[in-house]
Amino acid sequence: MAEVQPVPAKTVVEFVSFGFKYGEEFGDLVFNARFLPNPYYIDSLKLLTGRDTACADYVFSFQAARETLQSLKELVLIMAVAFQEQGREALKICIGCTGGQHRSVALIEKLAKETAILGYPVLVRHREMEAGRY
Repeated sequence: MAEVQPVPAKTVVEFVSFGFKYGEEFGDLVFNARFLPNPYYIDSLKLLTGRDTACADYVFSFQAARETLQSLKELVLIMAVAFQEQGREALKICIGCTGGQHRSVALIEKLAKETAILGYPVLVRHREMEAGRY
C-alpha cells in the first residue's frame, strides 16, 4: 500500500490596515497608501471607514487607487504562491494610511475579498478599529 502524503494547507494570507500616526506595522509586505486622496477631508466621509460603501467608492474613484489595487493583487498572488511552494504557513500584508480609517481599510477589504476568491484562506485585521481609535 502506498504511503499517503498529507496535502499541505494553503498559506494563510493575513491583511492588516493601520495608521502611520499610531506607529508602523510589520509584515512581509508593508505598503503606504498616503499618496491617495484622503476621504478624511470630505465632510460626508470623515466619520466613515473604508468598509463603508461611500468611502470605498470615493477611494476607488481615483485611477491611482484602481491601478494600485490591481498591482497589489498581482504581487500578493505572486507572494502567496511562492510562500505556498516554500511551505510557509502565513503571509502578512500590511497597508497603512494616516489614521488607518479610510484608504488602508478600503484597500485591505478589496484585496482580502479577491484573495479569498482565489482560494487562499484570509484573515483581516483593522488595527486602529480594533484599538477603538475611531
